[in-house]
Amino acid sequence: MAAKDGDGWAQCSQGHRHWGVHGASGLLVVHHDDLGVPYVLMQKRSWWSHHGGTWGLPGGARDSHEDAVASALREAHEEAALGAEGLRVQGVYLDDHGGWTFETVIAESAERLAAAPANNESSEMRWLALPEVAARRLHPGFAATWGEVQGMLKPETIVLDVANIVGARAEHGWWRDRVGAATRLLQEVAGLRLAHPILAQWFPRVVAIVEGAARSVPDVPGIQVVAATGSGDDAIVGVVRQARPWERVVVVTADRGLKERVGELGAETVGPKWLLSQLGRR
Repeated sequence: MAAKDGDGWAQCSQGHRHWGVHGASGLLVVHHDDLGVPYVLMQKRSWWSHHGGTWGLPGGARDSHEDAVASALREAHEEAALGAEGLRVQGVYLDDHGGWTFETVIAESAERLAAAPANNESSEMRWLALPEVAARRLHPGFAATWGEVQGMLKPETIVLDVANIVGARAEHGWWRDRVGAATRLLQEVAGLRLAHPILAQWFPRVVAIVEGAARSVPDVPGIQVVAATGSGDDAIVGVVRQARPWERVVVVTADRGLKERVGELGAETVGPKWLLSQLGRR
């Protein structure tokens, strides 16, 4: 387990050679402007490198001790002097070639960060608006996955109607200790790797609305806990209203009236079973 122990060529089951003994990863940084247009930070590879002259993501071989996120952030720092500050990782897209994988780490940035080539592997770093990307001469690996990856660029927020979920869970005696029941639920959710139909790893922002007797729930790392001062439904609607127009918001509730209210604001809804079934598979 040493730095750069991932450098080297590997062959996948499809018979192709790839750089990265333990696989590779890249950082896809996305920024949405005030109109909601996504911009992606792209790297033009130096002429001498593998697929030189093509556009793709800062990235490279993953070391044996690294996960995809750590590897992608390290590579972005080495190749574009990008730091992790100001970035929020949204998810990881896995491109599995059989025996070798490339993991695209998608991270949101609040601004178009300054970036320039930091070593000789890049000839240019540039922010490209989403419609401009396909017009470039793309790295073959990036081009093969871009059609699916570009649909994953929206930031995503999961809003939990905690009272409704706790009731659906029907934990024995929950009504006598609403704070305890809500706390246990949120602690379990905080340690859960939520399933996504496309992303191998998904890190949505999670907002939990607590109300009534459960308002004294303590802070839970990884979850934004909002104590409703009045109606829990009104607090959930308020959170949905604050979302940016391009953000995907999913409210977890079985309340029909609440579903209608947030649906009118553009949010999606799923029932508590969606979350509880994942907790049951832990």
